[in-house]
Amino acid sequence: MAPSAARRSSRSRRTRVAAAAALAVLSSTLVACGGGSEKPVLTWYINPDPDPPPDFEGAFGLEGIAERCSTDAYDIQTEQLPTAATEQRIQLMRRLAANDSSIDLMSIDPIFTAEFSEAGYLAELSESDQEELSEGKVEGAVDAATWKDQLVVAPQWLNTQLLWYRKSVAEKAGLDMTKPVTWEQIIDAAEETGTKVSIQGNKYEGYVVLVNALIQGAGGAIVSELEKGEEMEVGLDSEAGDAAAAVIEKLAGSSAADPDLPVSNEGTAEASFSGDTGGFMTNWTYIYLGYAETLKDDLGWARYPQTVEGQESKPPTGGINIGIGAFSENKEESLEATKCITSLENQVTYASETGGMPTLEEAYDAKELTELYPSEVLALFRESGNEGGPRPTTEYWATIVNAVLSRWHPQDAVTEETPSESASFLERVLNGDSLV
Repeated sequence: MAPSAARRSSRSRRTRVAAAAALAVLSSTLVACGGGSEKPVLTWYINPDPDPPPDFEGAFGLEGIAERCSTDAYDIQTEQLPTAATEQRIQLMRRLAANDSSIDLMSIDPIFTAEFSEAGYLAELSESDQEELSEGKVEGAVDAATWKDQLVVAPQWLNTQLLWYRKSVAEKAGLDMTKPVTWEQIIDAAEETGTKVSIQGNKYEGYVVLVNALIQGAGGAIVSELEKGEEMEVGLDSEAGDAAAAVIEKLAGSSAADPDLPVSNEGTAEASFSGDTGGFMTNWTYIYLGYAETLKDDLGWARYPQTVEGQESKPPTGGINIGIGAFSENKEESLEATKCITSLENQVTYASETGGMPTLEEAYDAKELTELYPSEVLALFRESGNEGGPRPTTEYWATIVNAVLSRWHPQDAVTEETPSESASFLERVLNGDSLV
């Protein structure tokens, strides 16, 4: 999954790296003119990072990794993709459809792995490279990087959602947060205390992440039997779909809903949660670094809420994988760069700087992280990553997202009829009988 909408770009940092890369190109050109060999410059399309702390010095986040992974054999320059995952996909797909050889490395949201691989836009990885790039990784991250039993991209960092809450609000409502809680319980608690349950409700892929998690948490799936392609099984019209719709209908009709629910995203949810009516919020791992200092002892965390009481929740999972462009003229160098980008050292550094958690299991025991995060938070991140519910790995995901959004948005239009209506519509779209 792509970083939140709150993660803002830093044009100045990109410019510095681009300038350094330009100098590298100039230097290599001069060497070439003098009879030496030209040093390749690898272009890495990256997702935006959050802004660095005011006192941070040097290259931050992914740009820092690009600097550290540049070698005597090649340099790495970065190009920043849009913030939204859907727009990232569009920009990369347009270039790759034109056989753009300038794309050496790509940061790819896991939901697009299947589509990129099926289209032939990813350079193939040998069996030995697949084994090396998946060894010691969190199971969910490897699954999200695999298509048709082949690791087609390298898991770089892992994202998962937790239930973040204000301890004072939970205590006032009488909730025992040491035990699993349901969506119904936290909505009721927010109503009783005059606070909010903040989610991602905008008409974008992030809202379908919620719908997917609610359905998986009730034991179902939006789609299954993915190997059948457009003939896949649609699972919206089910008890799990009914349970998911009931949660959304309850929230939308309650005082616990944020006023901007139909347009809310990760960033607006943060703003509500940290405000005077903040109570509960589902959001990604980076929240801890952002609010540990401001909310201090009032910041609580728990596993993602249950859709059905007594049935384990399925926290959303995401993150970023590294793909090598199929049309790159520097595939060998790009593979070496990928191994550096996804190394233990860089995963630990990236997690400590941005809150994007590692895909390597052993990284969670690194001193840098155990000093930065409470052990309970790290354990919950790892548990949620391993036991969470990924989105379906299918080349039809973008179509599914648009079909679901057309029937499940806005939230106050969701009723008990929504699961059956959306299932029928999605089946027609997949069969080519309707357009999204």
